[in-house]
Parts: sequence; C-alpha cells; structure tokens
Amino acid sequence: MEVEEIVSVLFVCLGNICRSPMAEAVLRHKINDRGLSQKIVVDSAGTGDWHIGKPPHEGTLQILDLNGIGYEGVRARLVDSGDFDKFDYIVCMDKSNGSNVRKLPGGEEAELLYFMDLLPDEELREVPDPYFTGNFEQVYDLMNAGCTVLLDNIIREKL
Repeated sequence: MEVEEIVSVLFVCLGNICRSPMAEAVLRHKINDRGLSQKIVVDSAGTGDWHIGKPPHEGTLQILDLNGIGYEGVRARLVDSGDFDKFDYIVCMDKSNGSNVRKLPGGEEAELLYFMDLLPDEELREVPDPYFTGNFEQVYDLMNAGCTVLLDNIIREKL
C-alpha cells in the first residue's frame, strides 16, 4: 500500500501574533472545508521572539471570530532552521521576514514564497502588519484570497 505524502505549509511573520497565525487559521479552515485535513498540515512562526507561547493578537482573534474561523491551539513560536526540512511551503509575509529567515543556518538555500506573490493583481507587494496599522480586516481579506490561491496550487501541484 502506497503511503500518501502530507503537504506542509508554514506562514512566517514578525511576532507570530497577527498575520501568520491569521493565515494559518484561514488556510486550515479552507483545508477542512475541502476535506483535506488528513493531507495538508499548516503552522505559523515568527522571526522575533517577543511573543513566544502567546495566543494571537486580540485583533486577529476578533476578525477570525467574526468570520467563523477557529484558531484552537494557535500559539506563537520562533521559526528555526529545522523548519526547512519539515515544510514544503514556507510563506513569508514580507521581504524583511524573508531576509530574517534566510539568515538562519540553511536559510540561504531555502525556497521561500512571499504571500503577496499569490495575489499578483494586488497593488500591495507585502502584507501590511496590523499590529502597527490596526487594519485587521484588510489583512483578513488578503489572507482569505491568498489562501484560496495557495490551496488551489497545492491541490494542483501536490495532491
């Protein structure tokens, strides 16, 4: 009997309390809706260590609640070089965090995807950080659209 490979996605932002946990929850929700939770796993991490072990930002939790998206078990953690072997897709929210990932041992060779590359028709080229802007709704809209594209790509390329 052939063992099916599980596809894995890691979202990366700065503190792992706003953008990347929102993307994690949104993509997990979409995966569950399509009945693919046994085939795709999702996680998130940050490049800064200020919030390790903490739940997502209140603004992230509010927008997820508003849209009926669960976030059980989502806690901030730090990205590390072991993630390069664990994840098929490492999706960075902006160039700064991508640069920080590249500075990790083995990171210079890691294949990174920038979230906004999933949405080439958007004027924005980086996901704005709602920790500073306060605009969690804008980020949710981007996560919702981009995660749909990413999931469609995974299904087409890997499943």
